[in-house]
Amino acid sequence: MLSYFKFVAFIWFLNRCAIQFSTASVVSTGDFNKDFFVSWSPSHVNTSADGKLRSLKLDNESGAAFASNQMFLFGQIDMEIKLVPGDSAGTVLAFYLASDQPNRDELDIEFLGNVTGQPYILQTNVFADGFDDREERIYLWFDPTVDFHNYSVLWNLHQIVFMVDFIPIRTYRNHADKGVAYPRWQPMSIKASLWNGDSWATRGGRDKTDWSKAPFIASFRSYKIDACVWNGNPRFCRADSSESWWNKERYSSLDRDQKRWLKWVRKYHMIYDYCQDNQRFQNNLPKECSLPKY
Repeated sequence: MLSYFKFVAFIWFLNRCAIQFSTASVVSTGDFNKDFFVSWSPSHVNTSADGKLRSLKLDNESGAAFASNQMFLFGQIDMEIKLVPGDSAGTVLAFYLASDQPNRDELDIEFLGNVTGQPYILQTNVFADGFDDREERIYLWFDPTVDFHNYSVLWNLHQIVFMVDFIPIRTYRNHADKGVAYPRWQPMSIKASLWNGDSWATRGGRDKTDWSKAPFIASFRSYKIDACVWNGNPRFCRADSSESWWNKERYSSLDRDQKRWLKWVRKYHMIYDYCQDNQRFQNNLPKECSLPKY
């Protein structure tokens, strides 16, 4: 079953690339030094001479982070990441988009450190108009510390799609017309950080960071930013132009094969869905939980 999904994901990726290269400009240079700045602890950030590879280090002195020079409103962001190997309990590696307003919008991909031999947990979350509490968690179906894998966020007027190796793992639809908050006006920058979250990250905080295993190192490469650069005019980025391929009708929902992938992920790898947590919400689940997901 998995090999089938990988094959179809590869075909979908090739089709997507063909569309993008013919109708859209890629705004990333592929050089971390040109597209990103170090936002926390430069001594814990290492970048290759050609700018193609960057790593973040966490030890008992500090974590580290970097962020994009520009802000974006809609598009797709891809990043290849190799996670912290070995006993990484308590560590959190975050790859996300975030606005800089008090009522922030944010799209999170977070990797929650694990004890050696346990599956890695990937958590996604959506902040809209300052509200979150929309976590979903899955076990990854491979060891993400052995090699690089691609993690993506597609964000458009219709939906948000989180992907792993171009396999959809979660969607969040635009139901603003039904009173559900959706990120659609605030530009967001791209960020990545590695930090100590042992108060909650691994088994609810029961497994603490073992600093004797430090330094903890995560690596990034082969990123791609195909998005609308913020110029102060939200109407420009909301337009369905030839460059804004992500807002076209074709990307307003998942196609048939993508829906199969998502169902497979949810059936075999999902371990937490906020829309099923009646105890947490006291049987008053968020409105979007009763609306179509894709």
